Amino acid sequence: MARIFGWHALLAIAAIAPGAARAQQVAGDWHGTLSVPPGVALRIGVTITAAPGGGYSGVMQSPDQTPAPIPLDSVTVDGGTLGFAAAAIHGSYAGRWDEARKAWVGEWRQGAALPLVLTAGKPDTRVITGLDGDWTGAITPAGATIRLILHVTTDARGTIVTLDSPDQLAYGVPLSTLARTGQTVRFSLNGSSFTGTLAADGQVIDGTWSGPDYKGALVLTRRATQAAAPRRPQTPLPPFPYRAETVTVESAPGVRLAGTLTLPAGKGPFPAVVLITGSGAQDRDETILGHKPFAVIADRLTRDGIAVLRMDDRGVALSTGDFAAATDDDFARDVAADVTFLRDRSDIDPKRIGLIGHSEGGVVAPKVAARDPRIAFIVLLAGPGVPLSQVLAAQRARLSPAMGQTPAQIRRDQRLIDHVMAAMRGSKDAAEAKARAMKVIAAEGSAMVRANGQAEMMATALSSGWMRDLLEYDPRPTLAAVTCPILALNGARDGQVLPEQNLPAIRLATKANPDVTIVELPGLNHLFQTAKTGTVGEYNDIEETIAPLALNTMADWIGKHAKPAVTLR
Repeated sequence: MARIFGWHALLAIAAIAPGAARAQQVAGDWHGTLSVPPGVALRIGVTITAAPGGGYSGVMQSPDQTPAPIPLDSVTVDGGTLGFAAAAIHGSYAGRWDEARKAWVGEWRQGAALPLVLTAGKPDTRVITGLDGDWTGAITPAGATIRLILHVTTDARGTIVTLDSPDQLAYGVPLSTLARTGQTVRFSLNGSSFTGTLAADGQVIDGTWSGPDYKGALVLTRRATQAAAPRRPQTPLPPFPYRAETVTVESAPGVRLAGTLTLPAGKGPFPAVVLITGSGAQDRDETILGHKPFAVIADRLTRDGIAVLRMDDRGVALSTGDFAAATDDDFARDVAADVTFLRDRSDIDPKRIGLIGHSEGGVVAPKVAARDPRIAFIVLLAGPGVPLSQVLAAQRARLSPAMGQTPAQIRRDQRLIDHVMAAMRGSKDAAEAKARAMKVIAAEGSAMVRANGQAEMMATALSSGWMRDLLEYDPRPTLAAVTCPILALNGARDGQVLPEQNLPAIRLATKANPDVTIVELPGLNHLFQTAKTGTVGEYNDIEETIAPLALNTMADWIGKHAKPAVTLR
């Protein structure tokens, strides 16, 4: 449920320098660097072309992330200002010409803002020889095992390096600091550094990791062959005994949601459900680590005679809008628009439309149902039952040891977050909340938190409207206001929304509702996979997307409450 690994949080907005520019300075190649704490630098290239009939077009590229050029949908030049947008990635740039620096000085916005200075020329190309391939190793802070996988690839972009930390749910972290001098190999990230010696046969780098929480050996071994993509055998494949439509739904101004509606064979009208994703920017399949849990759920329920609508989150994939600026109330508005869309269709029974919310979606579903008594039922998959600040604190205590934190560090971090929350309370906006958070972090944060942009990253994340609303939210009054049938499922090994904390609270909050079913499913984690430990590092390793026990329990309960007319399985 929580955003566990936060390396991708954004820096504060840099001041934009004044200046003037001539039109002929716009066309050509430009490059710059986006600095993303902690310690991640992304090369950016922009090529702007003057159109024969006037105006400009262009493409941009991020060599450290993807080799494919990204088209610019608009390029505007007005005096000394330059602006462009890339709708495909929901980003935009605005800058002014600085004559002294011979550069465009401005900011890149993609939900939040990052300083970006563009100077003439293409991005730098670096080539590191002899290291191409995948390298695996592990460090053991506080007795935990943290796997690290270094991916090195050399192509037309130069040498591209990314780092995975599966046990922290971190994948594809760009690593621009990798360097080789003779047989010595070095890289750094987030206040930690590695120095090692490449063996004569080029298969092992024997070295030392040095960081705030761990100093010790790290041996990286080259994989003999590139690892195959993990198997995901439950992902549905055609042909299907049902229809699938690509649909769009108008929600708030500027928000057009895109998704897929699967419909059983026949004319209907069919019962239907709307799937609601968990936290983070999610596509319609709630894709995570190659798993597509919403595609699996949609396939099962549609085969059972129930129509299923699943949508890209606002600002994600083919949906428009600003995801980063949205709160759970905004997501509830989107779901309400989805329900209205279904009710307007002749092939959907408007009296038999339900909601299925996973994780944070289990916050959104009750909000919609409490406001709309026509909702037929809701299913909460690992939905919270206590204040979200308590959910996240329990999550942190359960998962942090597997990420190498000691009990003392966990208590220290929780105390800091509690003090930041208290300081932000009553702020009139995100800017004031961030300023208050920075004061607390500067006074109480550890040396690691205060260094390498971590304080800025932490303050920005905690002060966002979404996070402040989430941390202050108590789901119990809303759950008590829901009058339709409720199914609440939790995996017994869920380390993110703990069943022992949340299921009793849901039962108590909904005691006046005569049709509430609460089930703790043995052996399942937060994604409802069959798990050994419930830690996030298992999510990728497990081939199963959703355990049959979870699918059957949910489908059987929905079948009784939606009363579908036909079964196609």
